[in-house]
Amino acid sequence: MRRASDDTPRPNILLIMTDQQRWDALGCVGGWVETPNIDRMAAEGVRFSNAYTNSPWCVPARKSLQGGCYPRDIRRWETGPARRRASWMRTLRDAGYSTCVIGKTHLHPHSGDLRDRVGVLHALGLEHVDEIAGPRASAHVRSNMTDRWEEAGVWGDYQRDMEERLTTKPWVARPSPLPLELYPDVYVGQQAVSYLREYTGDEPWFCWVSFGGPHEPWDAPEPYASRYDPEAMPEPVQLADDPPDRPRGLLDERLETGDAAFEPGDVARMRANYAGKVTLIDDQIGEALHVVEQRGELDRTVVAFVSDHGEMNGDYNLFRKRNFLNAAARVPFIVRLPPSHRAPAGAASDAMVELMDLGPTLVELADAAPDPRSAARSVVPVLEDPGRPHRDFARSELPLMNEVMVATAAWKMVLNAQGEVYLLFDLRADPSETRNLAGRPGHEDVERELRRKLDESLGAVS
Repeated sequence: MRRASDDTPRPNILLIMTDQQRWDALGCVGGWVETPNIDRMAAEGVRFSNAYTNSPWCVPARKSLQGGCYPRDIRRWETGPARRRASWMRTLRDAGYSTCVIGKTHLHPHSGDLRDRVGVLHALGLEHVDEIAGPRASAHVRSNMTDRWEEAGVWGDYQRDMEERLTTKPWVARPSPLPLELYPDVYVGQQAVSYLREYTGDEPWFCWVSFGGPHEPWDAPEPYASRYDPEAMPEPVQLADDPPDRPRGLLDERLETGDAAFEPGDVARMRANYAGKVTLIDDQIGEALHVVEQRGELDRTVVAFVSDHGEMNGDYNLFRKRNFLNAAARVPFIVRLPPSHRAPAGAASDAMVELMDLGPTLVELADAAPDPRSAARSVVPVLEDPGRPHRDFARSELPLMNEVMVATAAWKMVLNAQGEVYLLFDLRADPSETRNLAGRPGHEDVERELRRKLDESLGAVS
């Protein structure tokens, strides 16, 4: 896509990322959570309704996004010094952008003091760094944020609350012991607001605002903890029809052992708290967008919104992620372009998209050169014409479990570690994935075609 004029300055880029946000946890999609600011991005940009994570697991998903490679290839790209590792963020920096990350990256181990490893993020192209660990790790990993907690005398309260949750009932929904102004997602949002307000450089800026929520624990602070009525939350999806003699896989182990001993009302309360966390983040996003508007820069800023993976949130009696069902594998993916790009606004594309496609998209919008090794593909052509296709299918992996998913607009297939089809869903007839067709007669041609697509993908250089 060409800008309206070659004299138009390169756009600023605001990347907003959440952790463990379901694809349907948007007002403009599921309707059960209020997200007016994210909805505004969708109304002024393009929302991708068939976006999948490259792995429904934190680190592999984020590493795939960083390097433009599938999880099985991460180790190959991670050999050698960090300065050589694939990173579209470094491409932006080398193209003249001032680069910044505020929040959770999970691109290196969360232990000790995150500030001791700031050099890793510098090598990946991120100049200004204010990193936090995830919600659980923040109980013992130091950062600028935990220094504030310690100074306010509340870090111990947070540590005790986290330990009690994890050792008794990890899915319990109750407000955080932290005051609202010190809650992690408020910290990230306000640090981003400060950075954007105070930026005075001559270069275009790239600011990655990476929230640690709505990842569990379900500890939305007040007033967000009471924002939603549990009785108004959507009912969880259940697997209604499942062949007893099909091959088995990781999901079966979780279904048989059970993630949680949910008591009546637990899932509804968990979902209401989760919705509160999403709305809290949306409010922080609104403040950041307001600052960009105050700077007079919104009309020359690309705004992208994604999440690393989803959250089961009680569907199939599960919570967290690590499976390929909709709630865990599909993600929100929205891109809003400046008016100078003359792109359609308010469109919903059903093109098949993978999370890592975001990197080359931002690189192309910055008029920088893409990494020729990358398996990721820019969605800029779809932003120009939301009706056009992008990928034949989306691929997602759980590398340590050796499971892989392939999904088209019509079908989803999951192979277990032995290469057997153990999940097969007709997404058009059964979009909620309640009827598993694996092992049933009459779908041999579908399985054969999906295997062919997957084999071609696995054999490609990535």
